[in-house]
Amino acid sequence: MNRNSVWRNYLELTKPGVQALLFVSCISGMLLASNFSPPLNVFLFGLTGVSLLAASSAVLNHIFDIKLDSLMERTSSRPIVKGHISTKQAYFFSFVLYTTGSFFLLYFTNLLTWTLTSLTFLFYAFIYTKYLKFLTSQNIVIGGLAGAMPPLLGWTAITNSVDPNALLLVLIILVWTPPHFWSLAIHRIEDYKQAGVPMLPVQKGIDFTKQHILLYTILLIVSTLLPFSTGMFGVIYLICAIALGLVFLFYSINLYNDKENTKAISTFVFSIWYLGLLFSAMLVDNFLAL
Repeated sequence: MNRNSVWRNYLELTKPGVQALLFVSCISGMLLASNFSPPLNVFLFGLTGVSLLAASSAVLNHIFDIKLDSLMERTSSRPIVKGHISTKQAYFFSFVLYTTGSFFLLYFTNLLTWTLTSLTFLFYAFIYTKYLKFLTSQNIVIGGLAGAMPPLLGWTAITNSVDPNALLLVLIILVWTPPHFWSLAIHRIEDYKQAGVPMLPVQKGIDFTKQHILLYTILLIVSTLLPFSTGMFGVIYLICAIALGLVFLFYSINLYNDKENTKAISTFVFSIWYLGLLFSAMLVDNFLAL
């Protein structure tokens, strides 16, 4: 195996697609908390530290899910499953990522940020991956808390405090997570059945899941209005939030009425764009208000 292939395999262990969304939401928390004037060292090393701890937990997820990944078409080509990287190498890689990220957070930000980040991603790697995922069809509702934390982590890196406004951002991502992942679960339902993962469409059926996607989409629209109602953001954000919410609702209704379930993947893809555009609207609104 050449050097480029080795690095690509290690990079894949960190789940770069997930990291991209983490970057957007964490940066948003930092910029909003500092009115677009974060200390450069805190911004760079704080963001790097959070990302390294997230990457460390992603590597552990790959390790703990070896058997599960081998049963699912979507994950059967992952590096550890294919034997390109051994579990011993992966554990060491995770350790290096965690210790390096911890140093950055403790030295350049604060103890609160390191504590919250460690608890968040250890929860994801150990409690969600090893246990919670297999205990309930509501696994992603509870486990989604880990993915919802980055804006708060970015905020605390700047302020060394847990701000109510940051918690509103966490709430938005928390409510966004179920329709995002359930759409994928409908698309990949046979994978989850084969692997024995009790995702909602496997346990309760696709129609039941579609109803809940629609319900959570409505709850998401309501939750995105809260930052405007508290004065956190202005009219520009409100217009964007409503417009994006209505488009998401359109996708959810189409999926609900889709007898062939072919629209599940397009709903999943749009949900990614939705979150990125929503946080971009927050930043634009806040910047123009300065």
